[in-house]
Parts: sequence; C-alpha cells; structure tokens
Amino acid sequence: MGKPTGFKEFARREHEAEPIAARLSHYREFTIPLDPPLLAQQGARCMDCGVPFCHTGCPVNNIIPDWNDLVYRGRWREALDMLHSTNNFPEFTGRVCPAPCETACTLNIEDSPVTIKDIEQAIIERGWEEGWIAPDLAKRRSGKRVAVVGSGPAGLAAAQQLARAGHAVSVFEKNAKIGGLLRYGIPDFKLDKQVIDRRMAQMEAEGVEFRPNIHVGVTLPAADLLRDFDAILLTGGSEKPRDLPVPGRELSGVHFAMEFLAQSNRRVAGERSNTPEITATGKHVVVIGGGDTGSDCVGTSNRQGALSVTQLEIMPKPPVKEDKAVTWPLWPNKLRSSSSHEEGCERMWSVTAQALTGQDGRVTTLSGIEVDAKLQPVPGTAFTLEAELVLLAMGFVHPVHEGLLESLGVERDPRGNVKADTLAYRTSVDKVFAAGDLRRGQSLVVWAIREGRQAARSVDAYLMGRSDLPR
Repeated sequence: MGKPTGFKEFARREHEAEPIAARLSHYREFTIPLDPPLLAQQGARCMDCGVPFCHTGCPVNNIIPDWNDLVYRGRWREALDMLHSTNNFPEFTGRVCPAPCETACTLNIEDSPVTIKDIEQAIIERGWEEGWIAPDLAKRRSGKRVAVVGSGPAGLAAAQQLARAGHAVSVFEKNAKIGGLLRYGIPDFKLDKQVIDRRMAQMEAEGVEFRPNIHVGVTLPAADLLRDFDAILLTGGSEKPRDLPVPGRELSGVHFAMEFLAQSNRRVAGERSNTPEITATGKHVVVIGGGDTGSDCVGTSNRQGALSVTQLEIMPKPPVKEDKAVTWPLWPNKLRSSSSHEEGCERMWSVTAQALTGQDGRVTTLSGIEVDAKLQPVPGTAFTLEAELVLLAMGFVHPVHEGLLESLGVERDPRGNVKADTLAYRTSVDKVFAAGDLRRGQSLVVWAIREGRQAARSVDAYLMGRSDLPR
C-alpha cells in the first residue's frame, strides 16, 4: 500500500479551477491540476483495502490501489503501464468520468475518498509529457479485415485493441472528424479536442485507418462492408433523443440538446455547420433534463452569453447527503452540482413542461407545473418562464434504426437497442458484432471503453479461434 498512516496524515485534496468569470470567457479546459508532491500525498492516502471496493465502481477494472502506490513512490512510468493495462484512454475518463470508483472508496464512508480521478489524469498527462506513450505495433499481421462503425469511445477502444492483435482495422464515421460523442457531444471546456487528436495519431501509427464523412447505411451500403470485411463491429451511439410532445413543440427556438452542443463544438473548432445557427446569446434559456447533457447545455449557454439559464427536472430533488449505511459502496442518489451549475443556473425539481407559446413562430414562453411522487401534475402549481431558447436534454431512447440497422437486419431488444450479450457481443447477423451505447443504451464513456475492449476480444476470437486480448 502507499503509506500505512497516509489516510490519517493527509486530507483529501482536489484540483482547483479558474475563477468563474475567467473561464466563462473561453471554451478551454479550466481545471488546475495538483502538483506532483500533492499527488504523491493523495496516493499515500490509499489503504489498499483487503477488498478494494474501488474496483466495484470501475467498469474498466482499473487496478487503482497499485497505481496509487506507484505514484506515492514516484514510479510514474510503472503507474502508466498499470493504468494502460486496463484502460486505453485514461485521458478521457480522467476528465469526464463521474468517478464511481471514488464513491466506492472505503474513505468515502467519511466523505474523504482518495482523489482517484485526479491521480488517473495526472498519470496519463505525465506519460504524454515524458514521451512514454508510443505506438504499440502488432508483432504479426493476421490478414483479417475488421470494420468498426462509429468512432466514439467504444469504437476507438475496440479499434486500438484489434489493431494491436494484428488485424487491419477501418473506422467509419459519419461526421467530418473522428471522435463521436467525445468530439461533438462533450464541450471543449470539459474535454479539449487535441486530447483526441494526439491519441488518433498514435492509433494511425499502429495501423488503424480512419474514414470520416462516410455514413454507413446511408452514403455507403452496409452490404459493402459485409462483402469486404471479415468482421463488422457496430459501435454507434444511442442517438434517438426523447422528445417533448407538448403544444408548441414545433416553434422555432426549440431544439434537441445535441443539435445545440454539436453545433457549438463545431463552431469552436472552426468546422463548418450545415444547420441553421442555434445560439443562447442574449436569450432566456430553459434546459429540460437534469443529467450530464443538460449540465453541458448550461455551461455552453453561459459561455455564449445567455441572459438567464433555468434547468427543469421532472424527478424530485435528491438529498444533499446520502445514507452511507444504506448505499455505500454503490452509486447513490444524491444531489450533484457540476461546474456548469456553479457558473450560473436556476434549477427546478419535480416540474414538467406542459406547453410552449410564442410570437411570429418563435418560442417566448414555457408553461409548466409541479408534479407529485407519481409524476402527476399538482393542481394550483402552474408557472410560466421566459423561454427564447428551449433545449431538450431528456435522454435518448435507443439508436437510430433507419439506415444501418434496418439494412443489416440485426435483431433488437425490447428497448430498441441492438441485441447482443456481453460475452460474445455477437448480433443475430453472422460476423456482425455490437458494443457501446448502441447495444446497452445511453451510458458513460467508461462503460463504452469497457464494452469496446471486451467486444474486440470476441471479434479476435471469432477471427482467429482464440484471443490473447484481455477482457
């Protein structure tokens, strides 16, 4: 373990951040990392528990106590190797994962878990700075060709694993740039896009072929992939958004969250957008949906200069502090406020929108009402809000069926996701596999990486009869 008495001697320390006024003036990452001596102290706090409950919270099975100890001892290169043994992209998870590992940490019983996420990000950034991260080339080529459809975290993780197993991997992406949700869904102030680009360069050196601007099932027939490749892995997202069926939905100024976020990311990157401009500048913004996507809409709206931002959530307000005796080490229902909320946002709980009204075809007002525990309207609690931009961030119901999935004819589960288990990841169509949100429904980046890695092993075993890739 780190230092046997470290958890007694050192208090929990987290990264700091730029002042709100400063960070609202740009779209860059604004966190200020801890310096190495402080990180060593944080690693020393890890107790290397007999049962490492942090493992129960980590979908990619990070060997957390080991690299905490290595950071404490200053053995950063070994820590990097340990981290990479389970996670292809710690730079992604170290930035955007909600850290269920910290929730499961034994020290979280007293609200002071080890700063696992900060340590993870520090290890990978040290690796890039020191030049320790280099292409990991396959020792031999298999002669097999694999198509990965979708370049989000599941697709990228699978592609890298399959290339290292010796297969010729082509990644197809419908957008102009590679990255999927990482590129177009997550704002730059949470994930700078050069973080994706430097990993892409490594993957290209390892033999991965990236093919953007190809929408399989639309601009390229899926039958071509079935003909030209030995295996196909579907790793698209859960992109069918949940809609708001209320009067006035058709008004201008009402948009799905991803329309707004993706356009903003393109604008920041200098990439052209073919859709009408959506901007929060000088407007009263209402975000419907209280999850991470809604939070990203809040932060982006504030950076665009919104007059006000209000976030509506149909569920009751969670407790500020969970009952650890009931929930730990599991992920609890508790109030979580993001950095975007801190930057300015009114949050309303147990409410739902009932109608949108407007003038000259544009939305101006949202009419809502409070709901009870059964999500039914409470008489006498109606309210109205100024709403010149309404962003629908209520989650996603399933992947888009039109195009790729319908042309392949893959079986779907009752929720509308592609049907495949988590052992073989095989669909109902021969040599076609599925992983990530397209298979499991909307989820976290860390779950996508896990599924991409596991699916890569299944594809490798299908092609070669066995696989040495880890699960």
